Amino acid sequence: MTDNANEPRAMSFADKARMIQLRRSIHGGILGLQLDRFEPGEAWSSLPYHPVFVGDTRTGVIHGGVVTAMLDESCGMAVQLALPSTPAIATLDLRIDYLRPATPGQAIRAHAHCYHVTRSIAFVRATAYQDSEADPIASATAMFMIGANHTDMLRQTPKVSFETLPPLEAPEDPDGADGPLAISPYARFLGIRVDANAQPVMPYDPKLVGNPILPALHGGVIGAFLETAAIVSVHREIGLSTAPKPIGLTVNYLRSGRPLDTYARVSIVKQGRRVVAFEAQAYQADPSKPIASCYGHFKLRATAG
Repeated sequence: MTDNANEPRAMSFADKARMIQLRRSIHGGILGLQLDRFEPGEAWSSLPYHPVFVGDTRTGVIHGGVVTAMLDESCGMAVQLALPSTPAIATLDLRIDYLRPATPGQAIRAHAHCYHVTRSIAFVRATAYQDSEADPIASATAMFMIGANHTDMLRQTPKVSFETLPPLEAPEDPDGADGPLAISPYARFLGIRVDANAQPVMPYDPKLVGNPILPALHGGVIGAFLETAAIVSVHREIGLSTAPKPIGLTVNYLRSGRPLDTYARVSIVKQGRRVVAFEAQAYQADPSKPIASCYGHFKLRATAG
């Protein structure tokens, strides 16, 4: 192994695929995401079910952020498998459409295909499913920057690592059973909370890292944070009795998420009887320099009476 990303050894496709299987992102490794099959430009992955992945304990439905994190990383694997070398890649944008809820208790699978590559941009499409790819739970399209920085996740020594991966455990909501995140184990696993000013915040934790060489937050984690922040903020602002249901969202990644606390601000763009359009931004040290922005839609759930 060499720590000089500018002078990598030649690597066969099979060796690269095996290296990708071994050297996942930190967050992907903690979740248990696996690369099961691979072809040039294609990746088939799986994520075993875990109770921490639940987004609403009343229904047992998986948090959309889990699907986002899985599809983001699966798309990244497909890009890596499409390139002749091992340059650093970074998500530029990621659009997720939630087609139906995942069945509680079942593993999730994904198939990502990098279908076009230019000198600096890779284009990917992906599907998340359970029993059959013909019956998807979500679909995604994404763009990745090639040569985004000077790191090489497959060869260089990580700056962030664990001797033993931390357990998949969700702490209790500090606001108790009536807190805004009491029903969402995955949001609590990420450490998301609402501060005294009603602002969503995600304190830095090494388990949130995607690229351990920089290090940088996982793009899927940032997407999950923005989705969660929007759910909490829209729920509170409209005064809903039940949290809104994500339909689809597009995340634009503007800057690398550094190992710092991350904050979100959310605004409602349009509210109808059944659908709400929202915008959200994530920032760290400087509110004027967001690291990501998000636009999406929620479906308002019908309630008895």
